[in-house]
Amino acid sequence: MGPGDPLGARVVTGPLIRLNRLLAERGAASRRHADDLVRKGVVTVDGKVVTEVGTRVPADALLEVEGRPLPARPRVYLVLNKPTGVLCTNAPEERRPRAIDLVRTPAGTRLFCVGRLDLDSRGLVLLTNDGDFAARVLHPRYGVPRTYWVRVKGRMTPEAIAALGRGVWLAEGRTGPVRVRIDRRTRDWSMCLVTVREGINRELRRVFARVGFPVLELTRTRIGPVSVRGLRPGQARPLTRAEVEGLLRPAESLAAAPPASVGGRAGGGPARRGRFRERSRRPARSRAGPLR
Repeated sequence: MGPGDPLGARVVTGPLIRLNRLLAERGAASRRHADDLVRKGVVTVDGKVVTEVGTRVPADALLEVEGRPLPARPRVYLVLNKPTGVLCTNAPEERRPRAIDLVRTPAGTRLFCVGRLDLDSRGLVLLTNDGDFAARVLHPRYGVPRTYWVRVKGRMTPEAIAALGRGVWLAEGRTGPVRVRIDRRTRDWSMCLVTVREGINRELRRVFARVGFPVLELTRTRIGPVSVRGLRPGQARPLTRAEVEGLLRPAESLAAAPPASVGGRAGGGPARRGRFRERSRRPARSRAGPLR
C-alpha cells in the first residue's frame, strides 16, 4: 500500500494527509521518527500494513503501531509565557528545560511550539498538536504580526530604524519590514517596541546586529490577537475560541491591539518609565547566565 493507493477500496470524502504527520499528531513519534516506524512495517492503516514513506491517508483513519491503537486526540491550543533558559524543542535527549515540559496535557498528547524563541529570549510561545493551525500561523502569506519589547546596545538612530523598516539582507535573503518604535533611549541602550510579520531563525537578534545594535534583551508579548497578559513566567493557559479564530483569519482582518508590557501585565506598554527600567535590567540577573 503506497502513496498512489493508500486506502484500497475505501471511499474517502475528506482530505488526505501524510501518514507521518498523522502519527505525530496522535502522539506516536515525531514526523521523522514516524517515517522510521513506517519503514519497519509496524504501522497499519485501517487494518493494512503500510511500509512506504509519503503515504497519504484520511485524517480519521484507524491507526495502529505494533498492534497498539492510536485514537484521534482532541486539538490542544495553549499560550505559554516562556522564561529565559527554556528551549523550544521536542528533542527527547535534551537535558535542559523545554517549553513542553512546563505544561500539563492529557497522556499521549504530543505538543510542539509555534513561533519558537531562543534560549535567551522570553515571552509568548504557542503550543499545539494541530499541524494545520501551526502552518497557518507561521506562513508568511498570512502575515500574522508578532510584537516584542527589545532592548539593544547603543542609542538607536533614525537611519537604523529606516533600514529595518526596508528589510535587511541575511544569509536566507532579505527580511520583510521590521517596524520599530523607540520607547526609551539612553547613551548605552535603547528600548524598542518591534513588530514583524515573518519568522526567520533568530531573526530579530540578527537583523539588529546587522544594523549595528546588538540585542541585550528580547521579550515577545503578542502573536496576532494573543498576548501574555496575566501570565507569569512559566505559566500557560488555553487559547479562547476567539483567539484561535483570530489567528486563523487573514492578517488584514487582525485588529491592531496594544502590546502587553514586558512583565506580561495589561496595557499598551509600560505606563511608567521607572517600571520599564526595572524590567529591562531583570534578564542580566537571570539564572540562565549572561546574555549572548
